[in-house]
Amino acid sequence: MGAAIGDILPLAVGIAISPIPIIAAILMLLSPRARVTSVGFLGGWVLGIAVAATVFTLLSAVLPQGDSDDPKPVTAVMQLILGAGLLFLALRQWRSRPAPGEEPPLPKWMAGIDAMTAGRAFGLGFLLAAVNPKNLLLGAGAGLAIGSAGLGVGPAAVVLLVFTVIAAASVALPVIAYLVASDRMSAPLERLRGWLVHNNATVMAVLLLVIGAVLIGKGIANF
Repeated sequence: MGAAIGDILPLAVGIAISPIPIIAAILMLLSPRARVTSVGFLGGWVLGIAVAATVFTLLSAVLPQGDSDDPKPVTAVMQLILGAGLLFLALRQWRSRPAPGEEPPLPKWMAGIDAMTAGRAFGLGFLLAAVNPKNLLLGAGAGLAIGSAGLGVGPAAVVLLVFTVIAAASVALPVIAYLVASDRMSAPLERLRGWLVHNNATVMAVLLLVIGAVLIGKGIANF
């Protein structure tokens, strides 16, 4: 189980520091309906992460498994594909970096956050976690690592829980902090939002490059 947790940690961190969902959560916390929309968004975000990782865990658990030292060509090919996908997304993120002094564009749907209901916020959180290509690839990588580790149901569930908690932490922490001390959180959240907006592409490009390279290395090792 320890080895599986080690394998999923960088993937969970990759989801956790995704700037777009953090920015969305902060905008909700600065909106007139901060409490209901942020809690709904957090619920969808956590569920989306858990569902994506669980689905890929179940799918990868049916792959042929040999001894720990045996080649695993099917797992290797899947890791190579996931790694290549992350490298492609890293290149796209790098090329989308704003020029010095340029204000980076945000997704158009963020303009409607002030009028968003709790249900729509929940759906948005789920989509960003489970359908967004980058997070889907990272969730698939985690599910592949857990499902191919040969764990029992209990240990696999524990690893999935660890993955979900770490991946969801970056959205959960500001929401919880706001609910506890809303008066003191507005200014720090606004500063964090500004930093994330301007550094989104660079942060994600570097992170996806590193994780993609790690997955490709694991894929090569499994042949």
